[in-house]
Amino acid sequence: MKKIIIPTLILGLSFISIACTRDDVNTDQHAIYQTQPGSLVTYAQKELSDFLNTPSVNENNFRLTLQYWQETTYVDESNYNFTNRNVSNNVWTSGYVNVLKNLDQAQKTIEAYVPTATELSSWPTTKKNQLAMVDIMKVFTYQMLVDIYGDIPYSQSLNYELYPLPKYDKGQDVYSNLITRLKQDISNIEVNGGGFKNSDIFYYDLQTKDSDMLKWKKFGNSLLLKLGIGIADYNPSLAQTTVNDAINGGVISSVSESCQFNYLDSAPNFNPLFGELELSGRNDFIAGKTLLDYMLAENDGRISKYYQLNDDDDYVGQVIGAPGEIGVFSPIGDFAYTSTTPGNILTFTEVSFYLAEAAARWGIGGTPSTLYANAVNASFTEWGASGAGAYLAAHPYDPSNWKKSIGEQAWVAMFNQGLQGWNFYRRLDYPQLAAPPTAIQNAEGKVPVRLQYPALEATTNSTNYAAAGSAIGGDKLTTKIFWDKF
Repeated sequence: MKKIIIPTLILGLSFISIACTRDDVNTDQHAIYQTQPGSLVTYAQKELSDFLNTPSVNENNFRLTLQYWQETTYVDESNYNFTNRNVSNNVWTSGYVNVLKNLDQAQKTIEAYVPTATELSSWPTTKKNQLAMVDIMKVFTYQMLVDIYGDIPYSQSLNYELYPLPKYDKGQDVYSNLITRLKQDISNIEVNGGGFKNSDIFYYDLQTKDSDMLKWKKFGNSLLLKLGIGIADYNPSLAQTTVNDAINGGVISSVSESCQFNYLDSAPNFNPLFGELELSGRNDFIAGKTLLDYMLAENDGRISKYYQLNDDDDYVGQVIGAPGEIGVFSPIGDFAYTSTTPGNILTFTEVSFYLAEAAARWGIGGTPSTLYANAVNASFTEWGASGAGAYLAAHPYDPSNWKKSIGEQAWVAMFNQGLQGWNFYRRLDYPQLAAPPTAIQNAEGKVPVRLQYPALEATTNSTNYAAAGSAIGGDKLTTKIFWDKF
């Protein structure tokens, strides 16, 4: 990992433009070092959302890996070839540079800020909230990187001056530390205090003209729930304690409390789905046969939201790994061609499935069948789809194989949250997806369970890269993340 500066920002609620920057913080004369923390937070939020929601094959291929989508012409990524486009380098940069380094600079700016006379009384509370918000987003991003790679640079990851070649920390140690620091962040939030005002896109309140700190607290507890569920098979004791703390603290409990990034209609601040599918003038994506056929067979009312009819007024998905023509096969749904579709960070639907899983595993939080139904209902509500009652009647919760019940339904529900769908798939082992016969040899006939480390790390941080690959059992697509036990 190289030294990287904070990108130059153009400020304002209409968001950001980014200029190219050099790698050396000591020689770049164009870098902005004394900017407002709010602008850095806005930029980091947008970059995090853009990564999680983009369908760009250069960066986010989780919709393809989960067999929700299929490519039309260039099918390398559907066949798990992520090296041609340096996908892993781009994911790494998105996490460490675009999100974490900006958040780290925001933290330093907050800590150094000297309040004006009119701010003296409110600043201690605002400062406390701002630091908690920034760290919650850091925790989210580090967990995301562990879930993608396994062992990652963590304790030395953002101090490029002292650690230009950072070591890799064990994924399980990172998770444990994230749980500890997140609990502290949550306890530091003052729900009646202020935050980043309109620089906070996630939870800006139009009435108070400031961050909604109660929703931030629920977001923090929901992230704590996610961390706990993530290690359910690896460390059941810590997982159960963490989940209990999260539920008792209060998690996201409605669609209106989902953590989302609200995109605008104009460039460059529209949803990246719209940019890739509509404005690009290309037709690169169609329905994947695996999910579409499942939804047809199960009479799933969400199918009209996920996909469009083809030219023959049918729903038709293409075989995974094979090219196909749009029109012959179903295009992706209208949501992907809409500029203002919100970017999902952590949704009510996702949280609802975690609650169902906690109840199924440990009897925490309620009755598993009720919470399972709540999760499916949440997905139908999120998509504005009808027929949830009939769907649940045909797909009741099965206590004898709860992993199948929750795993399959979470897979369907996470259609527009590919990374989270991948996490459910790896943890619960449902649905039972098959790799296409055309998949690259390195996939070993399997659906990938991690990304390989960036080639850039192999060349610039080779000693630590080699040690990390050895520690996890090989830097391969088939090497399981520490929490993926079965």
